Amino acid sequence: MAFSNPSHSVVTMSRIANHLDRQELCDVVLVVNSKRIPAHKLVLSSTSDYFHAMFNNSLRESSQSEVELTDVDPDALEELVKYMYSGKVEIREDNVERLLTTANLLQLTAVLEASCDFLRNQLHPSNCLGIHRFADIQGCSELHKAAHLYCMEHFSDVAQNREFLQLPYKQISLLVESDDINISKEEDMFKAVLAWVEYNTDKRKDMLPELLSRVRLTNVSKEFLADNVQPHPLIRESLACQHLVVQSFMYHMMSERCPPAQSPRKSTMGFLYAIGGIDSGKGAGTIERFDPRSNSWTTFASMTGRRLQFGVAILEDKLFIVGGRDGLKTLNSVECFNAKTKVWNSLPAVATHRHGLGVAELNGPLYAVGGHDGWSYLNTVERWDPQARSWSFVAPMAHPRSTLGIAVLLGKLYAVGGRDGSSCLRSVECFDPHTNKWTSRAAMLKRRGGVGVGVCGGCIYAIGGHDAPASNQMSRLQETVDRYDPVTDQWTVVAPMSVPRDAVGICVMGGRLYACGGYDGQSYLVTCESYCPEKNEWRYEPNLNTGRAGTVVVRLSS
Repeated sequence: MAFSNPSHSVVTMSRIANHLDRQELCDVVLVVNSKRIPAHKLVLSSTSDYFHAMFNNSLRESSQSEVELTDVDPDALEELVKYMYSGKVEIREDNVERLLTTANLLQLTAVLEASCDFLRNQLHPSNCLGIHRFADIQGCSELHKAAHLYCMEHFSDVAQNREFLQLPYKQISLLVESDDINISKEEDMFKAVLAWVEYNTDKRKDMLPELLSRVRLTNVSKEFLADNVQPHPLIRESLACQHLVVQSFMYHMMSERCPPAQSPRKSTMGFLYAIGGIDSGKGAGTIERFDPRSNSWTTFASMTGRRLQFGVAILEDKLFIVGGRDGLKTLNSVECFNAKTKVWNSLPAVATHRHGLGVAELNGPLYAVGGHDGWSYLNTVERWDPQARSWSFVAPMAHPRSTLGIAVLLGKLYAVGGRDGSSCLRSVECFDPHTNKWTSRAAMLKRRGGVGVGVCGGCIYAIGGHDAPASNQMSRLQETVDRYDPVTDQWTVVAPMSVPRDAVGICVMGGRLYACGGYDGQSYLVTCESYCPEKNEWRYEPNLNTGRAGTVVVRLSS
């Protein structure tokens, strides 16, 4: 019969620990400064790779009864020797760094990991930079990574602490340059840089121009530039800094006509929202949100009911959903969604039932343009007055349009393409709110119904869609994209998308055009891609969770 005593090792180690307490059979004394720590070589060698190498090789310490250790904290060593016998050690704020350093030397992996976990749980804006530096020195990669991520996530709070102000230039420079750092607005980064320089102005003021060049001043408001950046004494006395400020002012003056020289940080881009549309279940009743920092879409909220071919615009950082159809009838109802509270509210309805309409905000009011009322194609346009909280008609378009694209550029409203009942349209009209008139603009290069439209770098992009009734698959547009320049009043062809997309959701974020979902003639798409105007190329982006066409994609700051 084979017998096994499960408590054997526990009892044995307990008795060996008793020998230690009574200093019996000890064959080595560890000497650190004036502290003498008796122990048993067998126990030290069995629990620590450091001592195993010391006592089981031809090192002179292997035959010594006293071993002197240098650069070791004596109290931490004593605690860890006791741990080698009991498997227990108390980790506290006042001893964790000493324990971690000593456990790292002695190669006590379990204590090292426990100490790292303790520090990870202690991360705070006031200490994360110190822990980050300490973890780097100790080679604790996971703790180093955790402290770095904590600093990046809580940067605005970290920048208020002395640790930040005492950072060396190289580390400050890397933080300021980072695209992943979490700040609510670029103004916060300017304030952090200025605080760091002013902490030791005499030694650091010459570093300000280089640091300021890494602050993305084109993403700072012109009011902040005028009130806080330009008049600051350190900025005014530096020609290099003044030049950067002037460049930023010039961008703000021409922002609608040129792309930003500096892309915004991911945390200041806001979020994309893909709202509703039609899916394989004939009605996607969810809202998905894309976070550029996590680079993923998540289901964010549900709509109040089925609503297809509706229009959406942003007013006061809220979503206004106008018209559409519920599968049976065309709607004139209007709803407002607050993304911060996830609360829906009803608003006064538009006068005309509309689906396939375009909705946009222009200088305060919202405009509901064209569409179909269930019987006929519409050229009428209604305007929402936020103060009066009412809709009223403005001048109608020259042509009825449904499934059109809508864009705002240089203070005017553009109606692009669509269908008029007999064919898809190439024509484009432009509305001036000051004269209450629509005027024709250069026609697109191709007919486009179900077109996606976005404005980027001072140009309008007409993306995807179809050029014939949906039943005629052979005539459906593929992946083509046209670009309109309002200065020359001309359309040109740019790089096509990777796949055809009818009823595609288009939005601009971070200087790129995002094309989300759509219908390729066979299926509702989950794929997304984005376009860089400077490189004239598309790249794949993370997929939606639900394949959907006719989704409206907008960007909100939160």
